[in-house]
Amino acid sequence: MNSDSRDLDLGKGDVERPHFEAVTTLSDSQAIRSVDFHPNGKLYAVGSNSKTFRICQYPALSKLRHGHQTAVYPPSVLCKRTKHHRGSIYCTCWSRDGELIATGSNDKTIKYMRFNNDTNQLVGHEMELNMHDGTVRDMCFLDDSSTKSRLLASGGAGDCKIYITDCGSGTPFQAYSGHTGHILSLYSWNNAMFVSGSQDQTIRFWDLRVNVSVNTLDNDRKDGGLESSAVTAVCVDPTGRLLVSGHADSSCTLYDIRGNRPIQRFYPHTAEIRCVRFSPSAYYMLTCSYDNSIRLTDLQGDLAHELSSVVVAEHKDKAITIRWHPTEFSFISTSADKTATLWALPPS
Repeated sequence: MNSDSRDLDLGKGDVERPHFEAVTTLSDSQAIRSVDFHPNGKLYAVGSNSKTFRICQYPALSKLRHGHQTAVYPPSVLCKRTKHHRGSIYCTCWSRDGELIATGSNDKTIKYMRFNNDTNQLVGHEMELNMHDGTVRDMCFLDDSSTKSRLLASGGAGDCKIYITDCGSGTPFQAYSGHTGHILSLYSWNNAMFVSGSQDQTIRFWDLRVNVSVNTLDNDRKDGGLESSAVTAVCVDPTGRLLVSGHADSSCTLYDIRGNRPIQRFYPHTAEIRCVRFSPSAYYMLTCSYDNSIRLTDLQGDLAHELSSVVVAEHKDKAITIRWHPTEFSFISTSADKTATLWALPPS
């Protein structure tokens, strides 16, 4: 079932709200900052502050029923690497063909490894990149399937530059300047375009075919632009038409990319938003926050009107990262409570 095929009623009052069940929970000795699904949805990778990297198996959800989940079990761990980095793992990212997995750390390095999709095993030697001079906060792959080239965009603290690396040769070949604060979030939606959010309170759009940002959103725009608040999370829908940004002041902004105009700003949380993600067909959106909660927002209908959102999952401490499953109605969230939990909506 496609994850967007559910018709959920997110109304207020006595209407029954979608109740996601915790299916598996991975526990660690320290906060878990990063997670990403393999493109085929059968695996997911987790990186933690304990420097540990794991690849876990996605469980079968066929037996999940409302109210029948008696125990939450740990996932099956197919691969575990302790001391994978010399510091905490801040970000994890699969390439779109699933053949590379990359991690970034506050040890200022990126590591990426080849992954065999047939054997579900890491193969060969890891590559280490050392061009950053601060914490690597986020990364995204830009894959050209026609040429089989895999490019990795990465950013973070330090010099506030975004580096583009050719993963075939292991060579950083481009560095984008423009941000004046730490880069907190990166997201790509095709082979050439990606977007960045920064502590400098701006969002920048980048095109690999151009050496400078092709558009900048900030609080100086006369049409509303952005509030004076750090941009902690960015995401673009699959069509490349709609941007959502999450901010340190607990707000979200929806932005019409092609019309180059803000649609609305709303406040789904009570504390800093750490991650935003559209569902695969962008009918819904997940946000997670330092208020410990994950909220689901319905994007069907007029986006300029008030949006309905409800809490669908909660952690015992700050929620840090969320990822939708590529095809099923489930997601993973990570938290400062030292867990990564897979949540799913039982069949109707």
